[in-house]
Amino acid sequence: MEKYILSLDQGTSSSRAIVFDQAGNIRSTAQHEFPQIFPKSGWVEHDPHQIWGSQAAVIAEAISKIGVNGHDIAAIGITNQRETTIVWNVDTGEPIYNAIVWQDRRTSEYCDRLRAEGHSKMIQEKTGLIIDAYFSTTKIKWILDNVHGARKLAEMGKLRFGTVDSWLISCLTRNKVHVTDVTNASRTMLFNIHEMKWDKDLLHLFGIPESMMPEVKPSSGVMAYTTTTIFAHEIPIAGVAGDQQAALFGQMCVQPGAVKNTYGTGCFLLMNTGDKPIISKNRLLSTIAWQIGDKVTYALEGSIFVGGSVVQWLRDGLCCIHSSSEVEKLAESVPDTEEVYFVPALTGLGAPYWDQYARGSISGISRGTTAAHIARAALEGIAYQTYDIVKAMERDCGLPIANLKVDGGASRNNLLMQFQSDILDTEVLRPEITETTALGAAYLAGLAVGYWKDIDEINAQWKVERTFNPTADKTKVRHAIAGWHDAVRRVLTKDDVK
Repeated sequence: MEKYILSLDQGTSSSRAIVFDQAGNIRSTAQHEFPQIFPKSGWVEHDPHQIWGSQAAVIAEAISKIGVNGHDIAAIGITNQRETTIVWNVDTGEPIYNAIVWQDRRTSEYCDRLRAEGHSKMIQEKTGLIIDAYFSTTKIKWILDNVHGARKLAEMGKLRFGTVDSWLISCLTRNKVHVTDVTNASRTMLFNIHEMKWDKDLLHLFGIPESMMPEVKPSSGVMAYTTTTIFAHEIPIAGVAGDQQAALFGQMCVQPGAVKNTYGTGCFLLMNTGDKPIISKNRLLSTIAWQIGDKVTYALEGSIFVGGSVVQWLRDGLCCIHSSSEVEKLAESVPDTEEVYFVPALTGLGAPYWDQYARGSISGISRGTTAAHIARAALEGIAYQTYDIVKAMERDCGLPIANLKVDGGASRNNLLMQFQSDILDTEVLRPEITETTALGAAYLAGLAVGYWKDIDEINAQWKVERTFNPTADKTKVRHAIAGWHDAVRRVLTKDDVK
């Protein structure tokens, strides 16, 4: 009987389950959206029970579609929205507050104080990260400081913290196992990426008891066995990685210098930097790409907070399209933007600017500007942000990138991919399977249980669906990039990045 790998892809707006076969093909998939909670301006939350409920539902749906059961699943891989923070009771397994989502900005002012107090250098040297409300640490502190009785329970050893992977593993094991992997740990701003352990100095700085923290495991390796009633058989949970690191692995960016960009709600560029972290001088993040056995691989990362979600804003906010799929046709109806620029800083600007107070702008509007020009400028804004990060990576590494591998929903937009190739002046490679996040988690799990022999066997499965090569006039491209940087300067609130 053929066996499969079940990959759980728990994202910001939906939960998915995908069943892969040994050739890396998708045999079954299921997806459920779940509600977003916005208690105040800049606050974003999820109900942890709805995260688990939607994930459990798609597991059952995906395996039932092809008539398999737990006995037919060789291993489970998990990939997840990163930085999103959940705190639950050790004894009951009940969350004490909603999950605070990575997009949440409630701790921005506290982050300002940390920078003003001079903690930036120490935190970056230990964690590879830049102080920002994006990461888990300040979210944990907020819960301990604002939920009645939370700090006392934490000091008594009665609370657990976890990113979404930890929460799912807890649910899959009936609250018996409290673990995470190195990639998710590296996104908390509490994990020392050189010593590969929770940093006592940082835990003390933020007032977080070490007893709350999960045990940290490699990304590929058996972490636990399921005990949930979804499966009649115990299944090894054998691969875990944050969504962007999983996509880097799924894209087979296994050699130093390889770069991928995921065009999702946000955009996330990662470059494999090999067995040593590069502490960025250009406002990028140093992070752990994965750990297989004893070997740790590092990456440089640039995070764009608003990528594909700008298209959702065109649909829901500006109401110039009825569905997200219409944006390409609308944008193609004009030959260019006529120098309209859309800086999509709808939740601040991420790398390399890190201005959490910046807000979006559409500039260069004239009497002749139409919805089509704005739609095209919105797509180009995604590509320009990617350009800024790639150039920062090249400065950090001292080398130009060879190509850019792409995935995520917006990578299917041919207009965007061609423009991306034009302004980067490099080829853009779109693979046949763009579900690279789920695929990466599946590969990590399969390697751990011998489902795939080694990385070479997996690498042979990666195939290009389409290559985009630069065709635009280089003088026009330089002019367009200068216009973009002028538009960005107009929205920045911080003098040190203008």
